Amino acid sequence: MPERRVAELEQAVARRAFWRGTLTFGLVSIPVNLLSAEQRNRAGLRMVGPEGHPLGRRFYSSRDDKPLDDDDIVRGYEVKKDRYVVLTDKELERVAPERTRDIDLRLFVEADRIDPMLFDRAYYLLPGSSSTTSYRLLARVLEETGRAGIATFVMRTKEYLVAILSEGGILRAETLRFLDEVRTPEQVGLPEPVKPGTAAVKRMRKAIAGLARSKLDPKELVEPSAERLKKLVEKKARAGKEVVELPEEEVAEEREPSVPDLFSLLRRSVGGKAAAEQRASAGGKGGTPRHRSREELYEQAKKLDIPGRSSMSKAQLARAIRRRAA
Repeated sequence: MPERRVAELEQAVARRAFWRGTLTFGLVSIPVNLLSAEQRNRAGLRMVGPEGHPLGRRFYSSRDDKPLDDDDIVRGYEVKKDRYVVLTDKELERVAPERTRDIDLRLFVEADRIDPMLFDRAYYLLPGSSSTTSYRLLARVLEETGRAGIATFVMRTKEYLVAILSEGGILRAETLRFLDEVRTPEQVGLPEPVKPGTAAVKRMRKAIAGLARSKLDPKELVEPSAERLKKLVEKKARAGKEVVELPEEEVAEEREPSVPDLFSLLRRSVGGKAAAEQRASAGGKGGTPRHRSREELYEQAKKLDIPGRSSMSKAQLARAIRRRAA
């Protein structure tokens, strides 16, 4: 792949990094970028008007059906049924965890001893600078020892517990559920286990052996209903049936270079020559609100003292900033 194309792909990946910070423990400090390891490929159904315009959602008061603007929305903590304590943005900021740019590694454990029920969401950790020696070293040692690092970090005013794992020389961060977020068998109401008979155990072993495979076939991970829906949409699109499209002048979406294989690109970034200047410029805080992370937009909204900012999504923050600047 040409070096220029590699640089473009690295820039595209850097733009997709929504959190940048440092992985730290002891005297070790490793700059990293956080990227989601998930992609939403489920049916892309949107609510649209008869002319193809996407429909937006609005909040209404349940008392008088009056539509509310962002400035009218406040946060309430329910203390009992239909009774709320209203909290301001400044109050929420005072009790929020300290904003840092560190992923603080607290301890290391055997990775296979972590209960799978604790895993929540997966992220890739991409080296945040052209120097990847410490990154490669940590990834190799974690993989060879079968250990995972347990760490905490703050993202978007919330503190997360994560497991840092390594596979194929790439670090991955898996957010973990806290104990009070996992239901025990007793809480679910499961009955006490009953010891089965020997004959029943043999029959079950035989049934399982008949379906046993050495590894999971990726074809088993395809959602059949989504594939059927996709084929239906493609058929109707080819026939031109019931297709609505916005005029070209109303489509303002900018297109970025495609990233055909994020995992292989991460390998290239870790093991090959890094485009340091391009990554540094991509990691800056400039650019339009549309290409900035929610955390960066939130900080700007905080400086502009935009009310209701703590409950706004990235899109709502961007709109509020544009309205304030107008």
